[in-house]
Amino acid sequence: MSMQSLTTASNGVPLQASKTGLRGWILIVGISLAALAEAVASTALSTGRLDMIGDTHATPDEFAWLDVAFVSAKFTGFAMTPWLINRLSGTVTLRATTGLLTLFCGLAALTANIDLLTAIRVLQGFAGGVLLVCGQTVLFQSFHPHRQPIVQSFFATGAVVAPATFVPLTSGWIIDSWSWNWIFLTALAVGLVALAFIVAGGRLKSGEASSRQLDWPGLTLLTVSAVALTYVLSQGSRWNWLEDSRIAVLATVGTVALAIFALSLFGSHKDKLIDLSVFRHQDFAFAFTVSFVAGFALNGSAYIIPSFAVSVLGMTATEAGWLLVPSGFLFIATLLVVAMLLRFTGLPPIATVPFGVVTFMTAMWMLSQSNGLSGAPDMSLAILLRGVGLGLLFLSLTLVALAGLPQATLVYGVALFNVGRLAGGQIGVASLQTLIDHQTAQNLSVLATNITNGRPAVTDRLVQIGNLLTAKGVETASTQKAAINLLGRQVATQATVISYDTAFLAIAMLFLAAAPVLIAYKIVLGRFAKHSTPS
Repeated sequence: MSMQSLTTASNGVPLQASKTGLRGWILIVGISLAALAEAVASTALSTGRLDMIGDTHATPDEFAWLDVAFVSAKFTGFAMTPWLINRLSGTVTLRATTGLLTLFCGLAALTANIDLLTAIRVLQGFAGGVLLVCGQTVLFQSFHPHRQPIVQSFFATGAVVAPATFVPLTSGWIIDSWSWNWIFLTALAVGLVALAFIVAGGRLKSGEASSRQLDWPGLTLLTVSAVALTYVLSQGSRWNWLEDSRIAVLATVGTVALAIFALSLFGSHKDKLIDLSVFRHQDFAFAFTVSFVAGFALNGSAYIIPSFAVSVLGMTATEAGWLLVPSGFLFIATLLVVAMLLRFTGLPPIATVPFGVVTFMTAMWMLSQSNGLSGAPDMSLAILLRGVGLGLLFLSLTLVALAGLPQATLVYGVALFNVGRLAGGQIGVASLQTLIDHQTAQNLSVLATNITNGRPAVTDRLVQIGNLLTAKGVETASTQKAAINLLGRQVATQATVISYDTAFLAIAMLFLAAAPVLIAYKIVLGRFAKHSTPS
């Protein structure tokens, strides 16, 4: 893969000279901070869920729509960004969406009304989606290709590293120390600083606004599909998937709407929401597919590691957040090392991807050996390896996918690349939730068959527990019942531990299963490229 010269903007006009010096660094920091503000907003519900439910007096069904609203609006924002940039320019779009995201975070901190919060989450998600795509596009357009490894490593710190490592700790600490409102106030503060840096970074030269019309039918179909399928993925495990009529109906509606939208993109009309011609570039097509798998692994592991720490090991939200922090620092360090290697040695970006896959698989296999007595020291090496593996993967995939795209289609490539990563992450979390739920029930059933009265091992264990309780001052008359209850809780905990170990192993096996498929896919793309040159 060659890193082509980026000489024209997405609407076909020449860019100003590549940004250098202080203004260039100010722009990089501003966009990275904006991505960080979006990360704080996007993960707010995962740590503040219980507190928010109590303050808003929302039912679980009502609260679920806060997540659905944000994620589905984010998908829509990804898709609408190319049209917005062509109509308003990258500079205006970036500044506007950063300001709007900041404003909506401030509003979210001031209300406990569930209906108003749902509306605000829609606006946050849309603004955040546009911000991420526009910000990354502006960075590709504003800096010379040789600087892209360093530039994109900074962007990845805010857009990828932060939500997977540092933000859970920060949000957990805020919840333990104050209240959920302060999570949104934190995003507000970061967003204001980001906006100041972005404005100070200067404007990009752009041409006249495009007269291309918005594809309203396509946008409607995409929105319907995003809402329906996001709800299915986030709530499917809770309702046992297609066994519930509501999930089945929404899955059908979402799939049909997505299929019609996809077919419409192959039509001849010029105002299509998404330009699929980027898939004619084999590097993008391959990296898009790998990013889907990597998103599954990133979001899936970011979900189950804190969940295991809280539900099995009994850690607080803050303690669980600390588990991921060392991984985050190594993630950033690896991004920078990879950036330097690509910048100064001419190493092709794809070269680090296999090492990232192997390292990440090793980390997940090590975590699958955890048990109910594991602590932070037992998990630290695996979590550190996770950070290294992700660092070897994400920067390289970004450059493979996007650095070689023509400027006319760059923004579409950035949008689709983000769609693939987010979709993979949503499917990853939903799949692992379902796996853990089903495995826990199955494991509990299997273990319970061996816990029967009269078995010597069971009797001995109950006597041991009873003696321990008696030594703690429990009355003899209550000892037997309490011992039985404690044994039942131990069995349930063990069933849960086995389920999480299975989930960790499943992530490792995902790469093992996907590797030959991806290699074959790469070979097919290479052969196809010999007979078809991108226009």
